Amino acid sequence: MRLDVPPDQKAQVCAVMTQGMQARIPHNRALGLEVIDYAASEVWMRLPYDAKLVGNPATGVMHGGAVSSLMDAACGFATMIALGGPSPIATLDLRIDYLKPAIPGADVIAHAHCFKITRHVCFVRGTAYVHDANDPIASVAATFARKARKRKDGAP
Repeated sequence: MRLDVPPDQKAQVCAVMTQGMQARIPHNRALGLEVIDYAASEVWMRLPYDAKLVGNPATGVMHGGAVSSLMDAACGFATMIALGGPSPIATLDLRIDYLKPAIPGADVIAHAHCFKITRHVCFVRGTAYVHDANDPIASVAATFARKARKRKDGAP
């Protein structure tokens, strides 16, 4: 999939990314995660508000586990974009600091940036927010292992 498309075609690429992610990862489909924008080594993803994702019915705030899944997916997607497309990776470490609760009834947006790639490890950081990227509800730092692709000829 080409990512360097004219701006008017970006929404179509995001829709294809969302469909691919949801087809391969049922948990992300169940959460309704969607890719809403991307750039070189970066992605923005949305976790739509859903009452079934509320952690405390008294407050109506989305559960931290749903936000964690969003941030893990965004970090993985940013890594794959940085690697140039779908690649076998695995989460090595994912640290999330919750800064404040989300706003009840509002979607949560995650922005992740893969800022360093080595031979075996990719490094990513990002934030989650509701309305203002400068007022995050959580921050994330993650590392992903790069897995070697299997060769078609069976050689190691």
